Amino acid sequence: MARRRVLETEVPWIELTTTASDWKRADPALLATMLGEMHLIRAFEESVLDLAGANLVHGPAHSSIGQEGGAVGSIVSLRSQDAVNGSHRGHHQFLAKAITHVSGGSLALDALVTADMQTLLQRTLAEILGLAQGFSGGRGGSMHLQWLEAGALGTNAIVGGGAPIATGTAWAQKHSGTTDVSINYFGDGASQIGSVLESMNLAAAWKLPVMYFIENNLYAVSTHADEVTADPRFSVRGQGFGIPSWRVDGMDPLAVHLATQEALERMRAGEGAAIIEAQVYRFFHQNGPYPGSAFGYRTKDEEASWRARDPLERVATEMKKLSLLSETETAAVREQAQAAMADAVGALTEDDPDNPGRRRIRPELWPDPSVVDTGIRGDASELAGSDTRDPAEHGGAWRETKFVDAVAATMDRRMETDSRIVVLGEDVHRLNGGTNGATKGLAKKYGPERVVGTPISENGFFGLAGGMALDGRFRPIVEFMYPDFMWVAADQVFNQIGKARHMFGDNNTVPLVLRTKVAMGSGYGSQHLMDPAGIFATSAGWRIVAPSNAADYVGLMNAALALEDPVLVIEHVDLYGLPDRVPDGDLDYVIPPGSAAIRREGAGVTVLAYLSMVGHALEAVEQTDVDAEVIDLRWLDRASIDWETIGESIKKTNNVLIVEQGARGTSYGAWLSDEIQRRYFDWLDQPIERVTGGEASPSISKVLERAAIARTEEVVAGLERVRAAWGGR
Repeated sequence: MARRRVLETEVPWIELTTTASDWKRADPALLATMLGEMHLIRAFEESVLDLAGANLVHGPAHSSIGQEGGAVGSIVSLRSQDAVNGSHRGHHQFLAKAITHVSGGSLALDALVTADMQTLLQRTLAEILGLAQGFSGGRGGSMHLQWLEAGALGTNAIVGGGAPIATGTAWAQKHSGTTDVSINYFGDGASQIGSVLESMNLAAAWKLPVMYFIENNLYAVSTHADEVTADPRFSVRGQGFGIPSWRVDGMDPLAVHLATQEALERMRAGEGAAIIEAQVYRFFHQNGPYPGSAFGYRTKDEEASWRARDPLERVATEMKKLSLLSETETAAVREQAQAAMADAVGALTEDDPDNPGRRRIRPELWPDPSVVDTGIRGDASELAGSDTRDPAEHGGAWRETKFVDAVAATMDRRMETDSRIVVLGEDVHRLNGGTNGATKGLAKKYGPERVVGTPISENGFFGLAGGMALDGRFRPIVEFMYPDFMWVAADQVFNQIGKARHMFGDNNTVPLVLRTKVAMGSGYGSQHLMDPAGIFATSAGWRIVAPSNAADYVGLMNAALALEDPVLVIEHVDLYGLPDRVPDGDLDYVIPPGSAAIRREGAGVTVLAYLSMVGHALEAVEQTDVDAEVIDLRWLDRASIDWETIGESIKKTNNVLIVEQGARGTSYGAWLSDEIQRRYFDWLDQPIERVTGGEASPSISKVLERAAIARTEEVVAGLERVRAAWGGR
């Protein structure tokens, strides 16, 4: 008979509850501060719901009424430099962090609202209303509240989307030698999401000072937690990752505070991550001023039983028992909070002259519509003073190399001169330079602190790198082994990092480089061989470079690593092993945005290409003897593309052929051709001609893969189509 042994995780999982003695031992100033913060948050949320009921909140009003105890209990003792981020229901998290920052962690109940506190409440309300005086100029609204000075990294409209970013901030805190911590807040619904679980794994493996704070309010919109998981005790997730966890009554702010203090002690001591699950209850529906019972998914009895456990009442009651507070003083605290919010609402709204009895937003407070697209990315002014050189004009000596060795050498040079640069990715620290040798020698030279091998969890580790970049103390280079893996990390790539600067009112910089390789022709099939340029070109916020030779790679990568924006650097495996060259001497020059290169001058047709297709285009021109001007785009995104060079060529040739290798559906050329016809329609003698791969992604069969992609032969055919339209000329 088989022998059986019961296995235990040996990871602490604690349920913490308070006793009367805990309340007696509690610092009266702490209890007063918690009560004051919760009343300010409650009055704030009531005002938001009133404004929503008057149709003055454009968008959602995710009220946190009832859940204040979890946020305040966990945040009240944090430092300003500790970081928090949260979920779409995040007013209370943001306000708790901001109030703690403004008050220095101590509130006087008889003078609750200082001038600075009033400003905080008004600016937060203005942001929710979409007004210019908000923290992000009204762009963030209710779900994207950020105040970096206070350590509020930004709440998040994507469920679970903030977990990797907070984990990356914790990585930066640890590797900057601080004892600061990060807390990521999310709900029961996010506890099943991959990005959260991936983040927990990364935090545990690397002992990062991050807490995952689960506000278990039982409902994801209207779906009860019991319906979606076999074990709704969500703190059990910590057992699977080796993370100590606490489970507390979130309607008891002191219990939350005590559990947080225990977690913070180990986090600040360098012992790694923690999880706290606070059982809370939102008194209203997912969105708006009505209770859940109005929609039929909760009973009035259930709601009444939770309302009887109101965290504001709990703290006030305990303070009265200890003779720390009277009924009159309790009422005065609420009155101060309500008066402050009345003043904030009054400063932002006025009687509507066209609708007697109604209010409206003061018209002069709206943002100027002309700024709608400002702050998507920086202006590249950080490149001013750089050694700007085009290797095509280099007149000195050259050094022979392979393209892939230039990739490694460029990163080596930048890591040597800038200690902020960290390389992350799957296998980048092994195999003598990763799966293709692009990080050759880096792990040995810079060690595991700066060349970080990751688990196979693109959404998690890319989001972590995004948090590092947003923190500002590090400049991560992330490698995706294949570009198709961006779909695995799509939330972090596009919803988070691509949108961060603009969404938060250009408060952030995002110095991050994402490297990946196009591997068409290598036989790796439909899920490994795409060209990502067309997808990234449609995502505002990303810059894109696509070098066709080693010397260009040096200058383009140097520019990418100097910019304060996220930059996609695309490489091609066909180029990796080719004999190539770079200018002899240092590798410090940059090729800035707006720097296309004319590889062949001509007057008959403008050929636009990038990556390995530049070489194929030049071969095709020689084979057809078409008088083509071949332009190597180098920078591909809307803000960085060299329209001046392209435009001058089109005005000369009056014909355009766009050349790319990949599938037609995700084509970069589709976007580019639209832009060209809008800008240069009057100079075109015929429709823009394009060379692409087939409709489907390349498949495994050698014959079918070749049929699915473009190379020299397809460019020859494209040139012949252009020539045929000339009428035989």
